[in-house]
Amino acid sequence: MPNRITELFNIKHPIIQAGMIWNSGWKLASASSNAGVLGLIGAGSMYPEVLREHIQKCKKATSKPFGVNVPMLYPNIQEIMDIIVEEGVNIVFTSAGNPKTWTSWLQDKGITVVHVVSSVKFALKAQDAGVDAIVAEGFEAGGHNGRDETTTLTLIPMVKEQIKIPLIAAGGIATGKAMLATMVLGADGVQVGSRFVASEESSAHKDFKQVVVDAKEGDTQLTLKELAPVRLIKNKFYNELQELYKMAPTPEQLKTLLGRARAKRGMFEGDLDEGELEIGQIAGLIHDIKPVAQIVEDMVKEFEVAKLKVSKL
Repeated sequence: MPNRITELFNIKHPIIQAGMIWNSGWKLASASSNAGVLGLIGAGSMYPEVLREHIQKCKKATSKPFGVNVPMLYPNIQEIMDIIVEEGVNIVFTSAGNPKTWTSWLQDKGITVVHVVSSVKFALKAQDAGVDAIVAEGFEAGGHNGRDETTTLTLIPMVKEQIKIPLIAAGGIATGKAMLATMVLGADGVQVGSRFVASEESSAHKDFKQVVVDAKEGDTQLTLKELAPVRLIKNKFYNELQELYKMAPTPEQLKTLLGRARAKRGMFEGDLDEGELEIGQIAGLIHDIKPVAQIVEDMVKEFEVAKLKVSKL
């Protein structure tokens, strides 16, 4: 299905595998790229030299395009960007920061730059910064999220109305039907996170993957908006957080409870009680752990079937 996204990234299907912390290592990224979509390595959970290792392994595992997702809030950002350039990565998705900071620097080195936003306001800022495409991520998404709680089906047409560059929809997309719905609303492609967490190639702990599969409607909640909004599965840590909220905590008190490496403990190490378990609302529709190639094939087939059904309405 050739369009602006497949042409921009030189991929078969207009699907991007999200670069998620503790889930998106080289195995997931290379498997995604080999399946005809754009695989992304999630740099947010990697020290610079670990990122270099993942990029090198990904290059050996696939000859197809892949990229790196870089949250710009980390202190060693210059070192990370230097490694990306040194290793010849041609696609970078930036998030959690001002797109003006790195867009021109990366593009001057021949790198395609995409920025992740959660509002029309930031979509326009990203377009003004000169990015090549935008990911507009709705409130349903897992991980870090927007404070305004704008849903994907509301956000996509509002962003589409304001921008001219390619638009990628994210948040609550794990099926071909959802992919079709967001593209009808104006998206040129989709970014998928939670569905790829529950894949065989994801670097998430097997126990976390099973929690995702077992999740039902209402099992996740957006919280920690005073720090950086994040959608979590409700577990012991989440319940302790809610108890603290009853005391009207300061941001410092929230940081103290959060501590360090809690996301790693939950998603990568499998501590289902004390860990931070980030996943999207769509987990309630994820019922199995499958190879990436099968996930992509199922999505594309469902998209085509849904498109035919819609054409008959």
